[in-house]
Amino acid sequence: MTAFDEYERRTWAGRAEAFAGSFARLCAYPASQLLDAAAVGEGVRVLDVGTGTGTVAAAACERGAKVTAVDAEPSMVELAGQAAPSAEVVTAVLPELPFEDGAFDAVVGNFVLNHVGRPRDALAELRRVVRPGGRIALTIWAVPAPAGQALLGRAVEAADVTRPSDLPPLAAEDDFPRDPAGLVSLMASAGLREATCETLRWDHRASAEEWWSGPAAGVAFIGQLLLSQSEQTRADVKRHFEVLSQEFLGEDGLLVLPHAALLAGACR
Repeated sequence: MTAFDEYERRTWAGRAEAFAGSFARLCAYPASQLLDAAAVGEGVRVLDVGTGTGTVAAAACERGAKVTAVDAEPSMVELAGQAAPSAEVVTAVLPELPFEDGAFDAVVGNFVLNHVGRPRDALAELRRVVRPGGRIALTIWAVPAPAGQALLGRAVEAADVTRPSDLPPLAAEDDFPRDPAGLVSLMASAGLREATCETLRWDHRASAEEWWSGPAAGVAFIGQLLLSQSEQTRADVKRHFEVLSQEFLGEDGLLVLPHAALLAGACR
């Protein structure tokens, strides 16, 4: 594993419940469109990679698909198994999956490429396990991030937080432009055909308490960044978050947070 992969394993260890209570609803938004892009329906053998709490796997089961789901984090696998009891849910880590070549008709990955150290290798592995002519569909977060998506990052910047040295970036040679052209090019470089990409935009509604609970519990990069700071600095970040949140406050008291993701599909 790369240093980035090792960091991701530490980041998510034991944090499934915290994710479920904070960012899981946000990440669930593209589930239906993701399954449509992979042509997942009745009887389709589908693999959901990086299933998290199992939202996409459960949606695929509702369509009558034959669902296998994997995640690198055991606590996520446990919750996914509860969300999709008819699916086979196992622990597995990209870019090495425990399946035969061409084992699936379709593969989906909801934001999984954001969490692997070698995205091209991960895509090559997904290509290996889908049958010839089968489809792969993926989402990643769009860059630049819309205002709501950037809220927590703005609070961190306002508190003058610096990135600790033990939070490794993705290696430059493994990174790619997080725009439609960049994602399509990455898929093509992994041997996938007829890749297309669209941008999904939506307003996510959440209470300020819910939105803060994720980073406060160490969820994702922003959470690890926050936990690496002193108690005083964490308090400063929260103060800035509370002020900046007022920009997104709706009439019902919930935050209305604009987000954007890229949805790409391709064939083997």
